[in-house]
Amino acid sequence: MESAYLLIELGAIVLGLGLLGRLAGRIGLSPIPLYLLAGLAFGYGGLLPLGASEEFISTGAEIGVVLLLLLLGLEYSASELTTNLRTQAPAGLANIVANGTPGVLIGLILQWPLAAVVAMGGVTYATSSGITAKVLTDLGRLGNRETPVVLSLLVLEDLSMALYLPVLTAMLAGVSFWAGLTSVAIALGAISVALLVALRYGRQVGRFVFSENREVLLLIVFGLALLVAGIAQELQVSEAVGAFLVGIALSGRVAESARSVLSPLRDLFAAVFFVFFGLRTDPTEIPSMLLPALALAVITALTKIGVGIWAARRAKIAIAGQIRAGTAIVSRGEFNIVIAGLATGSGIIAPGFAALAAAYVLILAITGPLIARAGEPIGRAVARRVNQRRGRKAELTAQSLAAANKTAMAQAEAARLDPATLEHEMPEAPARSDLDTLPTDGYPAQRVRGDPPAERRSQDDDGAYSETP
Repeated sequence: MESAYLLIELGAIVLGLGLLGRLAGRIGLSPIPLYLLAGLAFGYGGLLPLGASEEFISTGAEIGVVLLLLLLGLEYSASELTTNLRTQAPAGLANIVANGTPGVLIGLILQWPLAAVVAMGGVTYATSSGITAKVLTDLGRLGNRETPVVLSLLVLEDLSMALYLPVLTAMLAGVSFWAGLTSVAIALGAISVALLVALRYGRQVGRFVFSENREVLLLIVFGLALLVAGIAQELQVSEAVGAFLVGIALSGRVAESARSVLSPLRDLFAAVFFVFFGLRTDPTEIPSMLLPALALAVITALTKIGVGIWAARRAKIAIAGQIRAGTAIVSRGEFNIVIAGLATGSGIIAPGFAALAAAYVLILAITGPLIARAGEPIGRAVARRVNQRRGRKAELTAQSLAAANKTAMAQAEAARLDPATLEHEMPEAPARSDLDTLPTDGYPAQRVRGDPPAERRSQDDDGAYSETP
């Protein structure tokens, strides 16, 4: 009987998601907000809480995150990733400061313990890799020039989370400094090994994985991604990072074939992930912290957009691509809920922490995809405005130069015709003394005793000197 209820719930959920996806397609909207609202309606405190399928949905949500990041990693090679990571390291640091600071400040204002303050900083810092990956896929932006920049920022966030989560866990547990340092060292080692395999042995891995049989290829790639994700999670590294590294380790023909066989599976479990996110949020806790969460959401949305624009500008992306990059990383989701769950599960006393984190993440999980979708028309409008302004500026500059040249030519012409200028420019006859000698007919003419003074003599046309009458 229990299995019958499980099948009924799962069938209703999947059917409902299909109908919501059709509705979203007809109105030109990403289905993510509708999936989240559906989960909110059927979660704790919702209209009709689900019971029998909760465990399955929880596992399906984790698989959805793994598949989203796996397919995203298949779009890029390891060399492209490392190049973007090197170029975007300053932007990654700016991202930490700009988006972690608001969460830390609100925790200090509310006088929470230090561990809760650090946790809230992580909640406001991390972008939802799952939502962003789904948005980029839905909007057809995976091939855009700004997407590698967005990808670099997401991976930098994931890698920083691999260091942040062990530190936060140690703070929440109250362990010693050396125990926390050991957790960080393990995380660094796991990341280094994964990157080494992806960069140096990616071709060998591709040959091992590839198969002409689509069924065999699906099982091998899917199983490998789950295996690496589980090992990464066990080593206190995000399962999303592990799945992503598996994706970039596969390239060429195997990557193309894996994308084609895994895409339908990704779409199914990604939808389950977003529903599960809504199921974990209790709507009755939201009203008390709605205004602070809304203010925090506005501030960090602007800081995320600013970081994305700056990172894309550093990569020489045009203004429209800069705006698309900034608006694509606004969403919050799975990492934020994981961080909040760690804090609340530790029993730490921080009044309002859970409600604020839930309201904040829900706001940006719903509005983030909408903002990302609006980035395209906004980017085109801003680019058009900037180009028009540059065109007007260039036209004014050309007109100014033409007027200046015309004025200079007029002044030069007037100066050339001015009699005073002409008289000033005429050469003067050289002054002569009594002992001067001047050439006449090629021979020096000398003045002899009894000649008239020099000022009374004039020069003939042939150059000789004659007496003035």
